[in-house]
Formats: sequence, C-alpha cells, structure tokens
Amino acid sequence: MGILSWIIIGLIAGWLAGMVMKGGGYGVVGDIILGIVGALVGGFLAAAVFNIPDAVNGINITSIVVAFIGAVIVVAIIRALPGRAPV
Repeated sequence: MGILSWIIIGLIAGWLAGMVMKGGGYGVVGDIILGIVGALVGGFLAAAVFNIPDAVNGINITSIVVAFIGAVIVVAIIRALPGRAPV
C-alpha cells in the first residue's frame, strides 16, 4: 500500500476514533498520526489474533474498520498514560 493510501486511511481512522473517543482532540496531524499507528496496530492484531493476513491493504471498508479499531486502542492507551492533564 502506498504512502498516500496510508495517509488517507490514517486520516479517516483517526477522525472516526476522535469522534468515538470523546474528550480533547489531537488536531488534524495528531489524528492522522494516531490513525496510521492505529492501522499498524489493527493490522498486527488482525493478523495475530484473527489470522487475517494483510488486513490493511488499500482504501476499502475492511482497511478502514481495522485501522479504526487500532486507532481506538491507541487513543485509549495514550489517554491511560500518566502525566496527561485530565480533559
């Protein structure tokens, strides 16, 4: 998958995760970064847990769902870290 696809999937997944996980946002760039990291986490979990190889493989619904689930996990982990001001 090309870098443009990763950015588009990251943007969509980060935006969706920001809408679902209420609270202080991370801005457009932060949402894109969290979405891209979420796509990596979601793809890894899909391959490891559900035995779905190459779960994030282009701009499609499956990739968006996997990246969204990964982004929600990443946002939850970041918010659980100590040292962050409560929002």
